[in-house]
Amino acid sequence: MELLSTPKNIEINNITCDSFRISWAMEKGDLERVTHYFIDLNKKENKNSNKFKHRDVPTKLVAKAVPLPMTVRGHWFLSPRTEYSVAVQTAVKQSDGEYLVSGWSETVEFCTGDYAKEHLAQLQEKAELIAGRMLRFSVFYRNQHKEYFQHVRMHCGNVMKPSLKDNSGSHGSPTSGMLHGIFFSCNTEFNTGQPPQDSPYGRYRFQIPAQRLFNPNTNLYFADFYCMYTAYHYVVLVLAPKGSSGDLFCRERLPQLDISSNKFLTCCVEEGELVYRHAQDSILELIYTEPVDLSLGVLGEISGHQLMSLSTANAKKDPSCKTCNISVGR
Repeated sequence: MELLSTPKNIEINNITCDSFRISWAMEKGDLERVTHYFIDLNKKENKNSNKFKHRDVPTKLVAKAVPLPMTVRGHWFLSPRTEYSVAVQTAVKQSDGEYLVSGWSETVEFCTGDYAKEHLAQLQEKAELIAGRMLRFSVFYRNQHKEYFQHVRMHCGNVMKPSLKDNSGSHGSPTSGMLHGIFFSCNTEFNTGQPPQDSPYGRYRFQIPAQRLFNPNTNLYFADFYCMYTAYHYVVLVLAPKGSSGDLFCRERLPQLDISSNKFLTCCVEEGELVYRHAQDSILELIYTEPVDLSLGVLGEISGHQLMSLSTANAKKDPSCKTCNISVGR
């Protein structure tokens, strides 16, 4: 039987967090003969790869020939925001069950995308299941080292400025390495109703009245849900003043929450005053997208310990947790 030509001009498009479309050119005479495609997909490992993540197997897909381009989805466990290499081979299945195969094509590299809104909506639904009841609070707070606040005062005009979000949490979160913001907390101790006296981020705490950052002129977005091989879980929310650049970024990429009615963080008018509540059973990580002047709050030193083990800086999400993972990439 006449040999098959090697596939060429590989094209990858329509890339999502867990799928892609692939096409290539074949000699005209091969189009009618080819019965199967062999596709070899490999993840490009790097030194920062999550060592706890299971290996991706198998790497070779055998598919019946279909008109190109073809969509590859669900054949592998594709991870979001991950670099892959792919090569293809065509084949003719012969009467004896053996394959006549072409040579392997050139190898093409591509990177999968972030979670889309529908994937984040699935994460949101999972987070809502464990959020627990709502507790009242009145301040947002931010812990840092003394040197951080000294730098803000001496070199930043007394204004905390947004910085790029790190890669903590779900690997497919569209905010990681993309959204600028300032990290705040709001969780309170159940028995006192006050912020805890311990923190993993530093002994100095800036507290600001909740209404300064969260009010009817603020949009609220769900960004992530994850854990770090622990029983407790983190929910990441974004607070963005309406019309701000952060608001425009989030509007395109994240599910928006009703500020007065959601399972995580609410702002409601009760008896003419704004009343704030947070979910009891999740640790909320809040990203405020605009600069914050230290004169709007108070700065003080906490009396507790600095619990470094609880830090989420560049924390890797547990890919095996059934509570906070969805069926697409981690």
